[in-house]
Amino acid sequence: MAGKIRSVNLYSLKGEARESIALPEAFATEYRPDIIKRAVVAQQANKRQPYGPSKKAGMRHSVSTWGKGRGVSRVQRLSQGRKGAESPNNVMGRRAHPPVPERDWSKAMNTKERRMAKLSALAASANEDIVRARGHCFEENVTLPVVFEDGFESLTSTKGVIEALDSVGLSDDLFRAKDGKHVRAGKGKMRGRRYRQPRSVLIVVSDQAQVGLGAKNIPGVEITCPRRLNTWLLAPGGDAGRLTVFSQSALQEIGEW
Repeated sequence: MAGKIRSVNLYSLKGEARESIALPEAFATEYRPDIIKRAVVAQQANKRQPYGPSKKAGMRHSVSTWGKGRGVSRVQRLSQGRKGAESPNNVMGRRAHPPVPERDWSKAMNTKERRMAKLSALAASANEDIVRARGHCFEENVTLPVVFEDGFESLTSTKGVIEALDSVGLSDDLFRAKDGKHVRAGKGKMRGRRYRQPRSVLIVVSDQAQVGLGAKNIPGVEITCPRRLNTWLLAPGGDAGRLTVFSQSALQEIGEW
């Protein structure tokens, strides 16, 4: 069942609740974690780049086989030696079943289901229990999602953005993301993705807002506009309930969906 439309506080840059405003109808969408997960998996799959080894990998040898009768395995051996080569079971040989660039990694999803996933993830960002279950930290008296007056969009300094978020009680989540950065486990640390960074606040503002100049330096914080909002930003990894901050103009734009 879809939830009912409720009201949230409109905060000033100093954290004062100016008035109470009603959330758009999109926030009353039914929570469907199964569809959210499928949409995120499809989005991840569609970003994958085809890859595969060279067709000549492991086959750059001059080899021949000795045949039967010598009491050794019948594999290809170097013509100028006796070392096995090229076979998948040999050192430096080819792979038995390598990935091929022709493989299509993409996943299809119905347009209505994709829209349902985005709206469901958006509605989950207004549910305090789901947001806390995702690991976000914020004070008890904060109404979700957090909505700032339009003056928030004109902040250009990192200090100003942090002070505004701190005024409504979101500073604990910023520290959680900053202190949670750690070295990745596994070989990925040698492949250009050495660190893992927890996701923190998602800031949704109008397309021409300047707040991105200051907010982009805060660890774990991402900035977008309603036009670019998608399920991956609202539910990274397929886990819905991201702590989200809207400007009043961005919230009104979502009300037109």
